[in-house]
Amino acid sequence: MSKWMVYAKKADFKAIAARYGIDQVIARIIRNRDVCTNEEIDMYLGGDISSMHDAHLLKDADKAADIIIDKINHRKHIRIVGDYDIDGVCSVTILLKGLKKAGADVDYTVPDRIADGYGINENIINHAIEDGIDTIVTCDNGIAAIPQINYAKDNNMTVIVTDHHDIPFKEENGEKVFLESDADAIVNPKQKECKYPFKMLCGATVAYKLIEIIYERLNLNPEDLNEYRQLAAIATIGDVVDLEDENRVLVKFGLSTLKNTKNTGIRALVDACQIDIASLSSYHIGFVIGPCLNAGGRLETARHAVSLLLEENPGEARAKAEKLRSLNEERKDMTEKEAAKAIDMVENTELINDNVLVVYLPECHESVAGIIAGRVKEYFYRPTFVITDAAEGAKGSGRSIEGYNMFEEITRCGYLLNKFGGHPMAAGISLDKENIDEFRWQLNHNQKLTKEQLTPVTWIDVPMPLGYAGFPLIEQLKLLEPFGKGNEKPVFADKNLRVRQASIIGKNRNVLKMVLEDANAYSYDAIMFRADSMNVPKREQNISIVYYPSINEFNGKKTIQFVVTEWK
Repeated sequence: MSKWMVYAKKADFKAIAARYGIDQVIARIIRNRDVCTNEEIDMYLGGDISSMHDAHLLKDADKAADIIIDKINHRKHIRIVGDYDIDGVCSVTILLKGLKKAGADVDYTVPDRIADGYGINENIINHAIEDGIDTIVTCDNGIAAIPQINYAKDNNMTVIVTDHHDIPFKEENGEKVFLESDADAIVNPKQKECKYPFKMLCGATVAYKLIEIIYERLNLNPEDLNEYRQLAAIATIGDVVDLEDENRVLVKFGLSTLKNTKNTGIRALVDACQIDIASLSSYHIGFVIGPCLNAGGRLETARHAVSLLLEENPGEARAKAEKLRSLNEERKDMTEKEAAKAIDMVENTELINDNVLVVYLPECHESVAGIIAGRVKEYFYRPTFVITDAAEGAKGSGRSIEGYNMFEEITRCGYLLNKFGGHPMAAGISLDKENIDEFRWQLNHNQKLTKEQLTPVTWIDVPMPLGYAGFPLIEQLKLLEPFGKGNEKPVFADKNLRVRQASIIGKNRNVLKMVLEDANAYSYDAIMFRADSMNVPKREQNISIVYYPSINEFNGKKTIQFVVTEWK
């Protein structure tokens, strides 16, 4: 069970509410998201595309644009090297469409998850040499591919890196020494010398920024940029980067314009998933559309997803969308079975004593290792790696918790790994099988996680009586959308509520329906999804709840319903 904590961040909520014409509850939530200054609040509540930061501030972005335009003018063959996930797929599509509009002789490749692993490698470079490629442009990868890029340079290739992952480093005398390849230009806001004011872009947005500069230089039709922004918005949600600053602006733009998208593939995938495109939300992209775009790269090839996003024929797009939807259904079945196996393994072996979990599932398809690591991490609330057998040795994916920088921790064990990369909350590794036990031992030996850090915390935005949540406030909560990492859905709490009715309902018997009564004898309808039938409050019992107020519409009648996430 989580520990409940209430935010205690200070501000003049009355003044903020008066300035922006909002309820003080809304003002408090905004402050809880560390949006403090008037400029930040202006961007949070009213930011639009014009609020996005200047692409020219990205280190090497102008240099990369100059190189690419020169290559276009001299008819040099350019190859884009992407990644196999949603961010990589969207990045490739943005660069390919943008560079073709700019007149480039350009094609693309994406690594095979099993044969190639993550990012650019010597095999991809050798194919490029054979094909007479002059210039490689990476997207959503490349920052850590130092020997690979140096190999390309040794073979007289021009290399431009666009990426958003953490800069690799080594430790010397307790100091971080950041590493860098010999690429001709490196566009990544996380570079120490980069003056870009926001560091948490996804790979597709970095690619978009580069295309934006090229469009500006060549005076191309700026209307095209809307489609690229929509793709960057999809990648921002799908890659789970923080929905702060311009990421939030970009996602708001994407969600508001996708209903009119010119991308035939996106329309076909929305239809295949039986979603009304007019009501497309960040939830649909994160949990329905995104997994389908990822499914191709997980089980077959990411080319399926890129091909869909490039497709202009509606009939062909429908067939490609259905293929991805079907692959995702297969992926879901696979995930459920292996996740159950992983949880059982931890619960019934010595792994249960570890603070950092390393679960070896040799027969698991390596493409779902990251999803399973996320499931295990949520279940036990511990940093988790899931490692599977690969064509050569073993591969793994990790998912972390707050307070444990996964990328830094695996860097300390880098001598045990053949390849690794990532960021504080997630990582990918490859290693020899005989090193798995030592890797597990080293991670647990090095970790300094406290009992407090290993206890999940539910942060409550506002302790608020149910009676305060009327229709006007619920309507204002929409100002805070879209929700996601870095801009989480608000959390409210109330206490001393008397349970008047409580019953388990639903086809799967996992929905708790309640009628709660406050001290003033007012009654409220409440519902809890994914409920445990063994944990139902007793009638007339007093409970405290964590909740979110919603509007339930049935037969044309609107009522307020409180969605409970936890009760004590």
